Amino acid sequence: QVQLVESGGELVQAGGSLRLSCAASGRTSSNYAVGWFRQAPGKEREFVATITWSGGRTYYADSVKGRFTISRDSAKNTVYLQMNSLKPGDTAVYYCATRVANGLPSRASEYNYWGQGTQVTVSS
Repeated sequence: QVQLVESGGELVQAGGSLRLSCAASGRTSSNYAVGWFRQAPGKEREFVATITWSGGRTYYADSVKGRFTISRDSAKNTVYLQMNSLKPGDTAVYYCATRVANGLPSRASEYNYWGQGTQVTVSS
């Protein structure tokens, strides 16, 4: 089992920045990748970014490429999502999730463990 706890979400103005954190505990050695997803009210959960647990490979959704950066601190078992140039359309609950198999998929169903989410609200 892997436990994930997200933090860092808050209300921010458009154009601002936030850094989300995803702290992992438990059997983290079994993780291959960690992904960030988001879900806005009335919409399906959407892929944002993912990174291999080794930190060597990353993959981003087109909607965030160039604005968001995913990274990992192995000493802290924590994955970060640095979000810059935020837009009102980025407003959502952001979730992190881990995957035990190889690959960096963008489908939520391909990930095994999920955190409880953190709310990001971007005002115009």
